[in-house]
Amino acid sequence: MRDNIQVVKTLLDALPYIKRFSNEKIVIKYGGSAQTSSALKEQFAQDIVLLHLVGMKPIIVHGGGKSITTLLADLGVDTTFIEGQRVTTKEVMRVVEMVLSGEINKEIVSLLDNHGTKAIGISGKDGGFLKGMPKDFETYGYTGTIEHINPEIVNNIIEDGAVPVIAPIAGSSTMGHPGFNINADLAASKIAVALESRKILFLTDTPGVLDSKMELIHNLSIEKTQALKADGTIQGGMVPKVDACIEALRGGVKKAHIIDGRVEHSLLLEILTSSGIGTCIEL
Repeated sequence: MRDNIQVVKTLLDALPYIKRFSNEKIVIKYGGSAQTSSALKEQFAQDIVLLHLVGMKPIIVHGGGKSITTLLADLGVDTTFIEGQRVTTKEVMRVVEMVLSGEINKEIVSLLDNHGTKAIGISGKDGGFLKGMPKDFETYGYTGTIEHINPEIVNNIIEDGAVPVIAPIAGSSTMGHPGFNINADLAASKIAVALESRKILFLTDTPGVLDSKMELIHNLSIEKTQALKADGTIQGGMVPKVDACIEALRGGVKKAHIIDGRVEHSLLLEILTSSGIGTCIEL
C-alpha cells in the first residue's frame, strides 16, 4: 500500500508540469550514450511515449557521429575533424546520409512504434524542410549551415498525431547536389525556433554545465553563460551546445536544457519534476 501511495504522489507532483506543457512543442536533441545503449534507447522511447500521451508534442532531432565514424572506418574511408567539425567529402556525405537517414532514423521510429506511439522519420531534404549552404566549402566540404526552414512538413506530422524524428541533413537548391551534413545541436536549435517550440533539451554524456569545481550548475542566464565561456569554464564540446541553447532562446524558445542522457528516464526527470537533473538556461 505504501509503495502505491508513493506512486500516486509522484504522479500528482508531475501534474502541474503536465498541465503547463500540454499541447506545447518540445524539441529534443538525441545523441551520446543514450543513443548507443540498448537499455537507454528503450527508456528514451518510453519517455517520449509518455510525454506524447499526456498531450505534449515532442520533436526528435538526432545525431549519429560515432556510428558514422565507425562505418567510415569499416569502409576504409578517411575522416577528418577541424575544430570539432567533420570534413564532409562527397564520399563521406554518402555514408552520413546512409547512417542518419537510414539506420539511426528508422531505428528510433521503430522503437517508438513498438512502444505504441506513431512516429514518422524524415530527413531535412524531405519536403524541402531544411535548405543548407556550405559552412566553408574549401575547409569543410559538404558540412553546412541551415539557411531556410519550411516548418509545414513537420507541423503536418504533429497535426496527424505522430512524433517527428528528424535526421539533420539539409537539401540544396542546386540540382543533383548531395546535400549538407548539419551539426545536430545547431539543427535542433534552428528547428526549435522555426517551429515555435516551448522548450529544447540536449541529451549529453555529462551532467550538464559544470562550474570551475566540476559541480553542476542548475540554472543559468544567457549573460552568465557567456561569462563562463569567456573565462574558460565552459569549453570543448560544451561550447556548441550552449551556443545552440542561446540561439534558441534568442529566437523565442522559453527554456533550454542540457541534461545527462546516461541517467535513466532523464527526460521525465527534467521536464516533470521541480528539481530537474541538468542545467536550465533562460533569458
